[in-house]
Amino acid sequence: MRLVNDNLLRAYRNGDNLEARGHMMSAAAMGATAFQKGLGAMHALSHPVGANYNTHHGTTNAVVMLSVLEFNRAAIEQRIERLAAYLDIDGGFDGFVTHLRGFNESLGIPSTLGDLGVQSADWVLLAKQAIEDPSAGTNPVPLTMDAALSLYESIA
Repeated sequence: MRLVNDNLLRAYRNGDNLEARGHMMSAAAMGATAFQKGLGAMHALSHPVGANYNTHHGTTNAVVMLSVLEFNRAAIEQRIERLAAYLDIDGGFDGFVTHLRGFNESLGIPSTLGDLGVQSADWVLLAKQAIEDPSAGTNPVPLTMDAALSLYESIA
């Protein structure tokens, strides 16, 4: 997490920065270990969007991330507060979310699924696919049909 926090924007702003890119490559390899723990609602919501709208997976994850963090807040707040402290981000959970929002803005990440072309007419289909996604079962808060619909609507 520290490697990403310290190097993502540097690598994005200057693709010739081999040091920053090297750190991001290391972070990506380390991040792959997260697959062992499960990917949760962020990926469960992103997979159907990508499959139905051909969106970039990383971008879609970034678009849904803030809403998923809020959805999971009761179950993850203490861990996120420790993470924020480790990354020297003030404000605990809320400060961490604000920091991520700034990251998204700096990277030009769209703020809504509508910005990715997702149509509200597909929310039920997407929610059904999201709760059936294998990633959904590892979310710290159960991802029900109602929850998935509500999340999609909040990111519309």
